[in-house]
Amino acid sequence: MIIGVPKEIKDNEYRVSLTPGGAHMLAGQSHRVLVQAGAGEGSGFADAEYAESGATIVQTAAQAWAAEMVMKVKEPLPTEFDFLHPDLTLFTYLHLAAAEKLTHVLMEKKTLGIAYETVQLPDRSLPLLTPMSEVAGRMAVQVGAHYLEKMHGGRGQLLGGVPGVAPCSVVVIGGGIVGTNAAKVALGMGAQVTIFDKDLNRLRYLSDVLHGNLITMMSNPLNIASAVEHADLVVGAVLVAGTKAPCLVTRQMVSRMKPGSVIVDVAVDQGGCVETVHPTTHSDPVYLVDGVVHYCVANMPGAVPRTSTYALSNATLPYAEKLAKGPVSACKADPALALGINTYNGNLTYKGVADAFGLPYTALETLLK
Repeated sequence: MIIGVPKEIKDNEYRVSLTPGGAHMLAGQSHRVLVQAGAGEGSGFADAEYAESGATIVQTAAQAWAAEMVMKVKEPLPTEFDFLHPDLTLFTYLHLAAAEKLTHVLMEKKTLGIAYETVQLPDRSLPLLTPMSEVAGRMAVQVGAHYLEKMHGGRGQLLGGVPGVAPCSVVVIGGGIVGTNAAKVALGMGAQVTIFDKDLNRLRYLSDVLHGNLITMMSNPLNIASAVEHADLVVGAVLVAGTKAPCLVTRQMVSRMKPGSVIVDVAVDQGGCVETVHPTTHSDPVYLVDGVVHYCVANMPGAVPRTSTYALSNATLPYAEKLAKGPVSACKADPALALGINTYNGNLTYKGVADAFGLPYTALETLLK
């Protein structure tokens, strides 16, 4: 198979979908790997490393996209839509529940769209989303602490306080991978952390494994409203796989927060769990609503591309190896990978996306007979 690795064009996106080591693995299995010149530079990988690994360096995006399967990190942007076609398998983060235009384009182009974030194992874990959720969760507190500093628009507070001065109150909404990693870092920095989840068993688990000034709370509107009102930092860490994130923090709740407090909504790439959020970029990451700093960068892990690229490639490469032998047969043989298919031959095959936009849904099994 011919596999293309174009350079990412999203604002300040420095990750790349394949490391030189990954290229070596695929090339060693008799696949042709086309890497756009400069694609790995942001992650510290020179073109020469890819060439030495058996990849072919191509000069333009069009050449990298002229492949049977394209591996990316982020969803295609409008300037890349013309590269999509019926014979293409696109393997990347799609987050279609927050991207109606892209959903329609993938259907119109009849592209096989396989989303990293909806590949799901029988235990309901998301193996290709997990590594970036780990990065984003840890970054959320790091970023929140930064914007709590006075010169960055915050209240001028140190997250962990000092002896004789109370630490900050950090509220984490969602006890999954993002929330757990956010809580771990916040607790390590000495903050008081309240973590919300609707699963009591998950809260029991978090209470056992996380140590420090931790409060676990059942997720309901009254509990969230009370905690958010007194929070210095709120981390949105809600995920419903493949579907639009539920809005759990309302505009009214935000209006009651302290001026200079900070919201970091990691769920923004799925629409966000805070009513006042909208996607921002690394070059223009924050805005104010009612005096509250909002950080809503939709590709947070792109700020630490060296770590993120290795973590992502570690997870995606085994699936890419399967797809390279034949995407349809690979998905028939692997139910977890089949759940990654969001669009196929003009059909929308992921129900959460169909429900988000009121579009017709077609069960994948009816198409893969």
